[in-house]
Amino acid sequence: MIQHGPLLERLLRGEFICQVSDEDAFRHLSDLKTHEDIDHYLRPLNRRLVASTDGSVFFLGYVELNGAAREQLTRQFNETIQALLPLLEWMQLVQEAMGQDRALSAGDTLKLQEFVLRCEDNQSLRQRLNQLAADRFFNSHSEALDNQIKLIFRRLKEHGYLLQPHTERQYYIVTGKIDYLIELIQFIRSEEHLPIESEPTQEGLL
Repeated sequence: MIQHGPLLERLLRGEFICQVSDEDAFRHLSDLKTHEDIDHYLRPLNRRLVASTDGSVFFLGYVELNGAAREQLTRQFNETIQALLPLLEWMQLVQEAMGQDRALSAGDTLKLQEFVLRCEDNQSLRQRLNQLAADRFFNSHSEALDNQIKLIFRRLKEHGYLLQPHTERQYYIVTGKIDYLIELIQFIRSEEHLPIESEPTQEGLL
């Protein structure tokens, strides 16, 4: 398992591996033999390799939901719930500003300056972005639209939802973690019955 050591460390840190974030690692994880080897190694840790329903992203799950696993999952779930509404609002804003008729998915490219220009010309989008940037998930204290958007994109990059291939160029690629997020939302709506479906800006995403 030495050859998989760095990849295992990343997964154990909670990283999401997709074709956008790391094409080579994603290809390794897509190999059935590698998948089985990693599962065999992780089993004593009560962990296993999991893929999203469409296979676009890999991450770690638990083999058995014992007390420690439930505690960790509860903590992760609560953190995700706190970020859920601002993330959904951002996705909806992107759809409206860019004139898209579908939710974002892995591989989509977003040009920051184009997004800024489209929002500058729409008072409603400007107001919503101002409120979104002030949300504690993004925590912007700037009143300038371009600074707000830059901070939002930077935070999304830090949380693994966006990849910036070149630091000197202001365009971003959506990672497979977005697909995981949408899958989680669908699970919450179908299994947990949490009241997120009452938010009107979310309906078009699902």
